[in-house]
Amino acid sequence: VQLVESGGGLVQPGGSLRLSCAASGFTVSQYGMSWYRQTPGKERELVAAVTRGGGSVVYANSGRGRFTISRDNAKNTVYLQMNSLKVEDTAVYYCHRDMSNFWGRGTQVTVSS
Repeated sequence: VQLVESGGGLVQPGGSLRLSCAASGFTVSQYGMSWYRQTPGKERELVAAVTRGGGSVVYANSGRGRFTISRDNAKNTVYLQMNSLKVEDTAVYYCHRDMSNFWGRGTQVTVSS
């Protein structure tokens, strides 16, 4: 099982980024998938999650209305579209397969002017 995040980078406040999580070794459509983020000195926190069937999504208050989690089953990839980014969104973002200890290595998102 492998999860590889990409799409992070430096963006100005108000900008957008789309993070990707390419999965291998399993089929993303058969599992709930989540995005988390972490800043130095703080615990990893949930950003968004999608259930196994895709029928339900959950967003943390911090990203609700600005972030969208989605899944492309054909590409076996999970995405996090982030709009109207704020300085406080700066963090390392991780992809996670629910009900497991499988995590990606993360991708750095920096929001700064």
